[in-house]
Amino acid sequence: MTLIQAIIIAIVEGLTEFLPVSSTGHMIIAQHLLGAPDDEFTKIFIITTQFAAILSVVLLYWKRFFQSIDFYFKLFVAFIPAVVLGLLLEDWIDSLLESVTVVAATLLIGGVVLIFIDKYLNPKDEAEVTYPKALKIGLFQCLAMVPGVSRSAATIIGGMTQGLTRKQAAEFSFFLAVPTMFGASTLKLYKGLKNSPDVFTSDNISILIIGNIVAFVVAVIAIKGFIAILTKYGFKAFGYYRIILGAVLLLLIWQGVNLTITD
Repeated sequence: MTLIQAIIIAIVEGLTEFLPVSSTGHMIIAQHLLGAPDDEFTKIFIITTQFAAILSVVLLYWKRFFQSIDFYFKLFVAFIPAVVLGLLLEDWIDSLLESVTVVAATLLIGGVVLIFIDKYLNPKDEAEVTYPKALKIGLFQCLAMVPGVSRSAATIIGGMTQGLTRKQAAEFSFFLAVPTMFGASTLKLYKGLKNSPDVFTSDNISILIIGNIVAFVVAVIAIKGFIAILTKYGFKAFGYYRIILGAVLLLLIWQGVNLTITD
């Protein structure tokens, strides 16, 4: 992976991390269009830049992030399903990170779901996040292990099924992302250092650091805009975008178009 490829992919991550359009899916698409390799370092880069973007939540919501012990226990309960399934399905998840077809299909299907969400799930009054509700939101989050599903969309929809408003569900989704992506990044780096230490060259480490900084800065700029759009307009626009992008990608794949621009 070159520095330019890394910066572009990191910008894509920062812009899409909090949108219900799948940041992982968009990074995979960007990776293939840019001709970045399907190697272990690229997979590490994709996971760790997501955590860097998530850290923008700590910066922007730091007063609310440091809440009661009860709040952290609820986050922990919501985090558990991702830990269990993430460890059990790690190799399968890694294999999906190489597939643009999977991303295209899940983008399209998820878009259809988003279009109908506001019609059937749109609570107006705030509700308390209880422990059972937190666990159920955590189960929804596991759907995002399939690239293209969108962790943000899955957890926000999960929150809305539990009676949370759009804003409540989005903010709980943001908070939940911190331990989730920290765990995923830590595990990925540990496995990388253990099984493929040769990928951590000085150049790759520099690329990783720069990419993480770029993703963080862009996410800080993007997150407030997403909350405003979601609260005012809901999910439909994102749903149509996902359907169009997914359909175009599937059509290109069906036509035998090579989505890798460079070799």
